[in-house]
This record gives sequence, structure tokens and C-alpha cells, in this order.
Amino acid sequence: MGKTITALATPPGVSGMAVIRLSGEKSIEIIDKCFMGKTRIADCKSHTIHFGNIFHAGKLIDTVTVTVFKSPHSYTGEDVVEIGCHGGNVIYSLIIDALISLGAEIAEPGEFTRRAFINGKLDLAQVEAVADIIHSNSVPGAQTSARQLVGEFTCRMKNLRKSLMSAASLLELELDFADEGFEFVSKDSIIDQINDAINICRNLFSSFHSAEILREGFYVGIAGYPNSGKSTLFNSLLSKERAIVSHLPGTTRDYLEESLLINGIGVKLIDTAGIRESDDIIEIQGIALVESVLKQSDMILVINDASKGLHFSDNLFNELKAKYPNAHPLLIQNKIDLIDAKTDDYISISAKHKIGIEELKSNIGESASNSVNRVTDVLINQRHSKLLKQVSEILENSIFEIRNGKENELIAIDIREASAKLGDITGDNWNEEVLNNIFAAFCIGK
Repeated sequence: MGKTITALATPPGVSGMAVIRLSGEKSIEIIDKCFMGKTRIADCKSHTIHFGNIFHAGKLIDTVTVTVFKSPHSYTGEDVVEIGCHGGNVIYSLIIDALISLGAEIAEPGEFTRRAFINGKLDLAQVEAVADIIHSNSVPGAQTSARQLVGEFTCRMKNLRKSLMSAASLLELELDFADEGFEFVSKDSIIDQINDAINICRNLFSSFHSAEILREGFYVGIAGYPNSGKSTLFNSLLSKERAIVSHLPGTTRDYLEESLLINGIGVKLIDTAGIRESDDIIEIQGIALVESVLKQSDMILVINDASKGLHFSDNLFNELKAKYPNAHPLLIQNKIDLIDAKTDDYISISAKHKIGIEELKSNIGESASNSVNRVTDVLINQRHSKLLKQVSEILENSIFEIRNGKENELIAIDIREASAKLGDITGDNWNEEVLNNIFAAFCIGK
């Protein structure tokens, strides 16, 4: 008999309510030992909600609702009970303690969803979509993950596998009639079929970076010389006083990171230490961190103090542009309220007086939107990308073999290998190491 697991399914802390999940063969038996309502849960129909009280050691803990999902019609495929109680760290802890004393065990991270996969309620691509929905940093990312969760990506992978298996079968069928000289399908037709599969794989794995932005956020690094106004701009973009602002150079010793939503996409702003030569060991370490921040940035705002000249930061801008071309560094003229010169050729702002901030936000939002336009209906992750690249390489080799007259049997083996790797994406083929890696990112209670 498998263990019955329990965990808090909502974030800990003070809230209006909390939900505790219980799953396994003893779920209903356990809840009936501590829940007092009008009807025993064992006698209730599946997918019903019941009001009553939770007791432990003869003492009332809370008034709760109990929702019952009976096997196999539940998230995990097992008997599942969800207890809705009042929020707060004390109440949910007391209820979980009561459940454990009656035979439940604390769930491992992602164990509920792991059981859903093992019991055939979700495939592996859907499992990963669950994690993407939970951790999504963008509206399009959440919407794409939702479509993935209902099986759209799985359907595409199954259709692609079916097409490849059909090509392999035709090649193998010709072997049975080789003496008669029959050709069931032209080699050009097989090549076209394989090329279609290659293009699908390429389009998918090439969208990996865009998918990561939807999943993790669009990183915007703010760089510049000391006192150029980086921290003031950081605060203005966030519309709150997050960074310490001072006229003294070197105020920012580390880097600060905050998130905001622009055009429905999560943008992560990173305020970095001013770049200059320094004898201060802490400031030196902060400046060293700038490079690691800019390496991961999708966009770099190079802030120039226009009061010191419109070309004061040109050397720094050109250096960063050469070093991080993929981050598309953008030169921003700050403190335009202190100068008389025209700055029509630049993006000009006054971070202190919030002049041009909305226009700059629009520019960031446009760049973020353009960076994710490759994503259509799938959020490719690193595991998917690696497998899809392997499939593409195997299929490219099979085309080479067809054109060079290699035996059908050997070509078919390659195509079937490619098909099997597509099965790795959806979980038709899996092992414990793969599952452990996937569920390591899950939270307890999901």
C-alpha cells in the first residue's frame, strides 16, 4: 500500500484562507477520524464539498470545508481530500500535525504532480506546464502554459511521431518486396516528410530563449558611470523608492533587482554599481558583479549624465556594445533638465523629474515584446530544446543517408530513434533521473 501524503497547497503566512491537500489510499479514512460534519466523507459522493469542524486530541482546531475527489477522478488519480481552513501559520500547522498523527506523511516537492504523472493523469510535457504556470512571469507565458497543460504540445509531438513512424514503416515495407522491385513511396516524398519534421523541430528549439523570457522575465541591466542617475532611474521606472540615491559616487555597492509588468511581460530591472576605477574593496567587488549581470541581460540601458556632455559616456557605451551585442545596449541621456542643448537624436530623460520615463518604458516594452514573438503555442524548456536538437540532427543525417543510397533498414532505424526521442519529451520514455530533475523545481504541495 502506498503512503498517504499531505502538504499545504497554498503559500504559508497570514491570509483569508489556506488549503491543505491529502492524497492516497488512506485519505478518506484519515479525514473521517478528525473531521466532524453532517456526513462521513466515506459516504459522500466525489466532487462534493462539506462543512464541519476539525478536531485533534479532543480539541477543536478550526471550522473548515472538505472537498472530496474519489479515485480515479482526481488530480493524482488517487483519493484526494482538500481542506479549506482559515489562513495563518498556526491553524494549517495544527491540521497537518493532526493528519500526520493519523497516518499521513509530509509530501516531497512536486509529489502530488509526480503521482498524477505515474497514474497517467498528466504526461511529462503537461507536468512541466504545471511548473511553468506556477512560476510564470508574463501573461503570454501563463496563457501558453495553460494551452500546454491541456495537451496542445503533446498533440503536436504525437502527430510528429506518427508522421516519422509512417516514413519508417514505408521504408521497412519496401524491404519485403525488394526482389519484386516495388517502390511504395518515392524517396523524394520521404525526404520531404522528414524535412517537414526537421523544420518543426528547428522552429521549436530556436524559440527556447524567447520561452525563457516568458518564463523568467526580460532582464534589463542599468549601467553607467557613478552618479549618472542609474538608481534614480531604477526608482522612477518602479514608481517607488527602492534604491538609495546620493550625490556621492559609489553609493550602489551591490546590485538591486526588482520586477514590473510591461505589456503583460515580466521585466526584471537590475541597478548595478557605477563603473569606474576604485580603491574601495567593496566597491570593486560590486563593479565586478556588473559583468555577471550584463551577461544575462536581454537589454542594457547605458545611462549618460548629459550635464557632463552628450558624449561623456560614449566610450563606455561602445565598449558595452562590443562586449554584449545580443543585449542591444541603448544609450540614455539623463539629466536633460540641466542642459540647453537639443537631444533629438537620443532617448532623453530626467529620471529625477520623471521626464521621458513613460516613453522609455514603452521602448523597453516594445523590445520585450519583440524578443518573445517566436513563441506561439509552446514554452520550450532546456530539456525540450536539447531533445529537439538531437531529433533534428538525427533526421538530417537520415536524409544524407537516403541520398547516398544507404539501406532502407538502417535509415528506418535512425528515424525510429528520432521518434523515440520525441517520446522522451512527453514521457512515453522516462527514467527516475529525468523525473527527479523535473520535480526538483516544484514546490511542496503541488
